Amino acid sequence: MPPDKTPLIIRTSLPVPSLEVSPADRQVLRRLAGEVAALAARPVEAEKRRLWMDHNALRPTRPVIFCDPENSWHEIIPADSLECRGELARSWEWRLRREIFWGACMKDDRTIASWFDIAIPHDEWDWGLHETYVGNEAGHAHTWKAPIRTDADLERMHFPVLRIDPKNASRLVELAAASFGDVLHVRLKTGWWWTLGMTQTLAHLRGLEQLMLDMLDNPAFLHRMMAFFRDGTLAMLAELEVQGLLCPNRDSDIGSGGLGWIDELPQTGTSDRVRLRDMWGFCESQETVSVSPRMFAEFVFPYQVPILEKFGLNCYGCCEPLDRRWQIVKQIPRLRRVSISPWADREKMAAELGDRYVFSMKPNPADLAMDTFDEEYIRAGLRKDLKATRNCHMEIVMKDTHTIRSDPSRVVRWVQVARQEAENT
Repeated sequence: MPPDKTPLIIRTSLPVPSLEVSPADRQVLRRLAGEVAALAARPVEAEKRRLWMDHNALRPTRPVIFCDPENSWHEIIPADSLECRGELARSWEWRLRREIFWGACMKDDRTIASWFDIAIPHDEWDWGLHETYVGNEAGHAHTWKAPIRTDADLERMHFPVLRIDPKNASRLVELAAASFGDVLHVRLKTGWWWTLGMTQTLAHLRGLEQLMLDMLDNPAFLHRMMAFFRDGTLAMLAELEVQGLLCPNRDSDIGSGGLGWIDELPQTGTSDRVRLRDMWGFCESQETVSVSPRMFAEFVFPYQVPILEKFGLNCYGCCEPLDRRWQIVKQIPRLRRVSISPWADREKMAAELGDRYVFSMKPNPADLAMDTFDEEYIRAGLRKDLKATRNCHMEIVMKDTHTIRSDPSRVVRWVQVARQEAENT
C-alpha cells in the first residue's frame, strides 16, 4: 500500500507535570515574575527591540550581540539553587531566573519581555517509523539503528501525525495567570518545529552513513525519500495554518540564533489566524556538511525551497559552513538571515553577503569551554572577524555551548568583550 498522505493533528491527553502550584511556590514565582517585569519595563528594552528591527530590516546599526549558553544553562542555574518544590513551579522558576540572568547579569542585546509563554503540550511529528537509540545514558555519546532499510520500509511510513493537548494547555495558562498573571502577561504560544530542513529526520530514519551512500548507490530512492519528507512537511504546515495553530515568531528567537523583531512581518495579534507568510522560515542541512555542493544542490536544496517559499522571510544555516554552498543557497526566496559558522570562510562570506543580508556570525563555543577563559585570544578573534565584516549587517551570536566550566562569569565577560570590540571597530 502507498504511504498515507494525510497529515493528522490528534487532540488528546498527554503527560504533563502535576497541575498545581502551592502557596509557597506561588510566592516565589510572583517575586521572580516581578523582577522580570521590572527588567522588561526598562527603556533599554525598547531600544533593543528597535535595534533588532533596524538590523533585520538591513538598516545601518552597530553589531548586535546575542549570547545563549544553551546546554550550559544548568551550570548557571543548577537544580539545587531552585526554591520551588513542585515540578511545574520549578520549571517556571527556572525560566524566570534565566530571564533575570539574561537581563540583569549577561546584558547582551536579547530583549526581556513582559510576557510568559505557555506552549501546548505536544509530541514530535510522527512519520510512522522510529529510530532505536543505542547508548545515550546520562547524556553520553550514542548511536542509533535506522528503520528505513528497503522500499517496503518507506511504504510503511505516513505523513506526519502530531498529537497535541489543548485542554491541559488551557489549564496551564489559567494556572500561570492565577499565579503571576497580574505581573506578566501569560500567552499561549507554541513552536511546532525548530528546523524544516528535513535532513536531520532523514539521517535518523535512514542513517547518516547510508544516506550519503545513497547519493551514489541509490539516488532514485533518496529522491523518493526527500520528496516524501517535503510533501509531508508542506501538508503538515498547511494543516497547522488551517487549524489556526501557528504563532507569530517575530518576537522570538529564530533560526539558529538571533531575534526576529522586524516591521515587515505582522505584529502579534494583528489577525485572528497566523499564516506562514506572516512568519520567519528556517532550514539548514548540517548532516550533509561533508557532501559536495553539486550533491547538496541535487538531493537537498530543491526539496527545501518549496517549504521556504511559504514564509514571509527566511533564515538559512546553522553549524555547516555555507561558503561552498552560497551560490546555491542565495537562490532562496526572501532570504534575509544567513548563519556563518566558525568553520566558514568569514572573509569570503563577508564579500558575498555585503549589505544585502544579515551576517549572523557564530564564534567558536569552545572559547567558553577551555581550561581558562583566554580573554585576549577571544578579543583577537572577534577583532579579526569584525574587521572582515565591517561592511555587513553584523551580529555576533554565541551559542552551541555544552559547558562553561560551571563559571557563569564567562558568559558575562564574553558579552562585555564582544561589546567592547564591536564598539571599537
